[in-house]
Amino acid sequence: MIGRLNHVAIATKDIASAAKIYHDTLGAKVSEPVAQPDHGITTIFVDLPNSKIELIEPLGTDSPIANFLRKNPAGGVHHVCYEVDDIIAARDRMRAAGATITGTGEPRIGAHGKPVIFLHPKDFVGTLIELEQA
Repeated sequence: MIGRLNHVAIATKDIASAAKIYHDTLGAKVSEPVAQPDHGITTIFVDLPNSKIELIEPLGTDSPIANFLRKNPAGGVHHVCYEVDDIIAARDRMRAAGATITGTGEPRIGAHGKPVIFLHPKDFVGTLIELEQA
């Protein structure tokens, strides 16, 4: 059911410094920062030949990423995102399998402008999973 790995998201308190590391030290191409107010984050994407890294920084103190960083002050991997052909079919399959979908369970538009859902880490070896319609 899942397709290719779309991205790995890394939470950081300082997105500009993180982008600089990826650009200057690792030689990666990085995007400009984009505020995502509906998700409470600012994002920068690091392009890789086979996937992306999504750097995420809280946009305000109520951001879910702010909560993550309170528990993990150094930052770190926040979630992994896999592509699916049909987000509704994927959601329904996950529900039928007993997986917990965060929020209302209804897809929201993600940072790439496509519908996404998140699956609770308790059901996936401690990893928050994002599914994005391809």
